[in-house]
Amino acid sequence: MKRLIKLFDHYKDVIAYLFFGGMTTLVNMVVFFITNDLWHWNYQVGNAMAWFLSVLFAYLTNRVWVFHSHFTTFRALEQETVKFFGARAATLVIDAGIMWIGISLLQQNAMLTKLVDQVVVVVANYFLSKWFVFRKAKAMVKD
Repeated sequence: MKRLIKLFDHYKDVIAYLFFGGMTTLVNMVVFFITNDLWHWNYQVGNAMAWFLSVLFAYLTNRVWVFHSHFTTFRALEQETVKFFGARAATLVIDAGIMWIGISLLQQNAMLTKLVDQVVVVVANYFLSKWFVFRKAKAMVKD
């Protein structure tokens, strides 16, 4: 039991990210389904709307429950927010590219393409968030 607790403690951020990443993916998929299948919007417009709403959800959950980000100034919050949305904009390019290839070029089902797309995007977002957005600042040591 102690070993399980130790493993959980070691991987709790990854577990939290997978949970909230799954919830973010659900938000993305549901919004895309509504805009694409129910409202019949252009798939790229629906994809952009799904991206925007899921990124808002992801930012709030990631900063609080996954990466435990605590800012002390408004400037620090602003920098973190810009980095988060900037990193997500980078994966939006990947997202839009996969959707274009899958739907426009390969004529695949939009929801199936979106599901495959989200697997790639979730993995890329995790590493960008961990290494770039919510990176813990290292204490500077003076000699």
